[in-house]
Amino acid sequence: MAHLFEPIKIREVTFRNRIAVSPMCQYSSTNGYANEWHLIHLASRAVGGAGLVFTEAAAIEPKGRISPQDLGIWSDKHIEYLEKIVHSIDKYGAVAGMQLAHAGRKASTAKPSRGGKPVDESQEGWRPVISSSAIPFSSEHPTPEALTIEGIQEIINAFVQAAKRSAQAGFKVIEIHAAHGYLLHQFLSPLVNQREDEYGGSFENRIRLLVKIVERVRRILSDKYLLWVRISATDWVENGWDIEQSIALSQKLKSLGVDVIDSSSGGIIPGVNIPLKPGYQTEFAERIRREADIATGAVGLITLPEQADEIICTGKADIVLLGRELLRNPYWANSAAKQLGHEKLWPLQYDRAW
Repeated sequence: MAHLFEPIKIREVTFRNRIAVSPMCQYSSTNGYANEWHLIHLASRAVGGAGLVFTEAAAIEPKGRISPQDLGIWSDKHIEYLEKIVHSIDKYGAVAGMQLAHAGRKASTAKPSRGGKPVDESQEGWRPVISSSAIPFSSEHPTPEALTIEGIQEIINAFVQAAKRSAQAGFKVIEIHAAHGYLLHQFLSPLVNQREDEYGGSFENRIRLLVKIVERVRRILSDKYLLWVRISATDWVENGWDIEQSIALSQKLKSLGVDVIDSSSGGIIPGVNIPLKPGYQTEFAERIRREADIATGAVGLITLPEQADEIICTGKADIVLLGRELLRNPYWANSAAKQLGHEKLWPLQYDRAW
């Protein structure tokens, strides 16, 4: 079986190991632009030994941002600095990935350090927010406008244009964010999607928007680029989106050229009791990998080298994605290599620390 530090090749892209930096919002952008913070933050994880470094979620349009300080890729002007970031990630041995997102009804909120609650135009926010249906996320959130058919087409086009810009900037992995209660998840989940047209009701209708985006995006990407999709494998709520639907969706996405399912969970409604424990979402990645026959990424309270290695060695997933642990320790991969008895990854400049 493979192990955590065995390289993996998918299409024409080779990762030096199975460790990925999960997309994590930095709340450090102005008008969606990347800057020196993003460069240092992301390049540090490449120096630290990760095989894949994702940016935070990049909004496909201004009103798709979670907060006014989120990264964006809705303009060609965003490309120039992102190219610098990709160059640095590549230079230090990792593959650069871009996650494309739209927050939908969860958009226009303050960054966590300012409370995280919805903000309006007086606080750099915007109205309206949009969703599959006119159902607010919570009593504190504004009621979203349900997207029209014309609006849905605009969203599809925005994802395609964002993917083109991502490829132009040099990102080799492009991930569509359809998890955590954001716009595409709001179409997938029957808890939110109450539409009565071709985008609501049946499973086939609820996945239609994501399917159309994937079809269009895959069409513009050559084998030099990988297409990932992040999903919430379950809403953790009765009568919501669940693992069986996730497996069926993953089978469909594989047939359309998706390379990896990044398997997370939750986020569609507030106040859900999620049974948090180390690796609590790994079983979803394992089932999707086995039953949909597609490569998967496991994420969720993965913190220990032995834990990450066990996930790979036992075939539960093909890649592990770490989030907060890599905020705490950008050099986690280097330490894990030493602990697991693999060749050191330290740059020469840090040899004295070995």
